[in-house]
Amino acid sequence: MLKRYAFGAGFVAWMITITVLSLVSFEDDLSLDIEVPYLDKVVHFSFYFIAAVLGMLFIYVQNQQFLSARKRTLILLSGLLIYGIIIEVLQQSLTTYRSGEILDVLANSIGALLGTLLMWAIFSEKTGLKWKN
Repeated sequence: MLKRYAFGAGFVAWMITITVLSLVSFEDDLSLDIEVPYLDKVVHFSFYFIAAVLGMLFIYVQNQQFLSARKRTLILLSGLLIYGIIIEVLQQSLTTYRSGEILDVLANSIGALLGTLLMWAIFSEKTGLKWKN
């Protein structure tokens, strides 16, 4: 029972972290002068990959009879994709120091999709870990 709350709290905390880091400005003084190509896209991918993994762990420990694991997974994935789009729109419209980019949406989406697919594969019947329906 504790796992259910821990994974749920972890998922919510991670989504709050994504929101804050996506919408708050950080001083340029804190940045290093190291140029890494596409680092921004790797960060977007990582944020949503981790969100998908935490969300899938939360789904796994739930014991809900009214929705199958497949439907819960599709709801999670759809929610993450929509959330990523909303954050980019908010960056473009509410901030002057951030910009919404379609490539960020793509990186978010790929991260969420691969995180979901990884966890779905881990909990497939072939591994011995089965989804609770």
